Amino acid sequence: MAPDRDHAPLAERVEALLAAGGPLPIVAAGRPVLRRATEPYDGQLGPALLARFVEALRLTMHAAPGVGLAAPQVGVELRIAVLEDPAPVPEEIAVARGRRPQPFRVLVNPSYEPVGTARAAFFEGCLSVPGWQAVVARHAEVRLRAEDEHGNPLDEVFTGWPARIVQHETDHLDGVLYVDRADLRSLSTNEAVAALWSQPSPEAAAEALGFRLP
Repeated sequence: MAPDRDHAPLAERVEALLAAGGPLPIVAAGRPVLRRATEPYDGQLGPALLARFVEALRLTMHAAPGVGLAAPQVGVELRIAVLEDPAPVPEEIAVARGRRPQPFRVLVNPSYEPVGTARAAFFEGCLSVPGWQAVVARHAEVRLRAEDEHGNPLDEVFTGWPARIVQHETDHLDGVLYVDRADLRSLSTNEAVAALWSQPSPEAAAEALGFRLP
């Protein structure tokens, strides 16, 4: 029998979560909160508490470290995510993956839609699925619509690796993990990826492990 939802008001639960200070505990796969669609944000936390929660998400993302974090990953079923990518990778990898630095962004009630039909496949990991990576084919370009933490509208097109981050984090808000979209024949430990599949693109892994690329 699945655990019941925590019925305490969201604001109370977020206050309790923040009370300890420092990075928040990251929820790992298997917890129901990662498999539920989130509630649209509609002022449940209030401006001051929302600002504190966003800062805690940012601190937790940096400490992990990661390039994005969604509210369900810290046990909060609100449609909020953050992303930031300094892109500290060699130029060859940056070019192959379309990875470029991204400033810190807060995404409130985000949604995305593909732009065109091109897809790109690369190894991808997740802070909620520690120790593993797998190849995921995703839209190469997406249009993101959201609001920031102040209620200002965001409407932006992302390409390359930033588009992948947007899709990954928004998927979390729909109860979707990257492994749902991955080719599981590519599933590899972080150690195996570092030792064998650190090339800019996954062609060698596809040939050796027996999976197809788009």
